Amino acid sequence: MAVLMDAINPSIPKPKFGSESIVRQACILLILYLSLGVVIYWFNRHHFVGPKTNPVVDALYFCIVTMCTIGFGDITPNSNATKLFSILFVLVGFGFIDILLSGMVSYVLDLQENYLLKTVQHDGDKRDLATSYIIDVKKGRMRIRLKVGLALGVVVLCIGIGVGVMHFVEHLEWLDSFYLSVMSVTTVGYGDRAFKTMPGRLFAAIWLLVSTVAVARAFLYLAEARVDKRHRRMAKWVLGQDMTVSQFLAADIDNNGYVRYASPGAQY
Repeated sequence: MAVLMDAINPSIPKPKFGSESIVRQACILLILYLSLGVVIYWFNRHHFVGPKTNPVVDALYFCIVTMCTIGFGDITPNSNATKLFSILFVLVGFGFIDILLSGMVSYVLDLQENYLLKTVQHDGDKRDLATSYIIDVKKGRMRIRLKVGLALGVVVLCIGIGVGVMHFVEHLEWLDSFYLSVMSVTTVGYGDRAFKTMPGRLFAAIWLLVSTVAVARAFLYLAEARVDKRHRRMAKWVLGQDMTVSQFLAADIDNNGYVRYASPGAQY
């Protein structure tokens, strides 16, 4: 009977929230958007004040810091045109980068989930408690606690890499390096510490983009874990209740005097 029901009602494939084409488009659009910002900065570089290194590196650094809403304050516009450019760049970039990088992160997570699920299905006879703790095979996805752990691990890794680069490249003390790293990835950016060397700013242009998205994704998964826990608690409470006669009568929606179980997706 179970085989017959599976044949009549095949399982719905998991939707793909990301694809290679989305990642490709995201990379192309991100490069074009940053290139536009760099070009505008280049032609107006004399209307920005702050420590200067290389014009192209400074332009890329300024665009990333602005787009990620960090705002160190080491490079600032001092004319009406450059202030208007900064306003438009951060307003467009704030939503732009979130949409594009969300697609990229979803694609990477899909790859991770598919790899883990294939591994579990291939070694079906060897599955144990540890595997079921990590993978929800029935739902076809990683468990939310694993996603939270991976996201937090990426955040810790980003902070650690930032501390090392700031200490050895920017020549900051260990505490100041840790302080600047945390203030940067959390987009606080007090401005008392910032990147001053060309290698440091070149590193920051890539590191800030990745780390700020990783922190945002970690907070999103933490919120998802709380909601998932609440849903499971509510479902457990509902399933543990005894049905009353009035509830049985309410379940008889066609008023034929019968109530029967229907599997999800079944047609009766």
